[in-house]
Amino acid sequence: MTDILRFRDDEAVDHPAVTVDAFLEQTNANAVRIEPGDDARDLLPQIGQIQLVEVNFPVFGDGRGYSAARILREAGYEGEIRAVGDVLADQLNNMRRCGFDAFEPDAPLDPEVTKRALDTWPEVYQATTDGRNPIWNKRHE
Repeated sequence: MTDILRFRDDEAVDHPAVTVDAFLEQTNANAVRIEPGDDARDLLPQIGQIQLVEVNFPVFGDGRGYSAARILREAGYEGEIRAVGDVLADQLNNMRRCGFDAFEPDAPLDPEVTKRALDTWPEVYQATTDGRNPIWNKRHE
């Protein structure tokens, strides 16, 4: 298992996540894992009991997980959303913009490359879920 890169101050959930189907059938689970093809909207009725959402990226080119994170954040989810699997350093900036605040890649990320990737685009043009003010809106500040 690789190290988890977190952008949160709270304590990390240390128990395994269950599948979306298992989560919907249980009353005591508080960590869930979204696989490609799962619909994050299925979790919305129980969003208040979830502490951790893992979103699996089985291959770096599968972008469905970005939508899952954004759906959850736009619905008001404030818990940890962790990208797991084939996560690459050059994806981190866009993943953060969609709402991911933790990363657990299959392969270790070089800290220098990771920092450079996160610092590459300090300004954004579209509205984000990471709290950054879009550049077009800054002219009105």
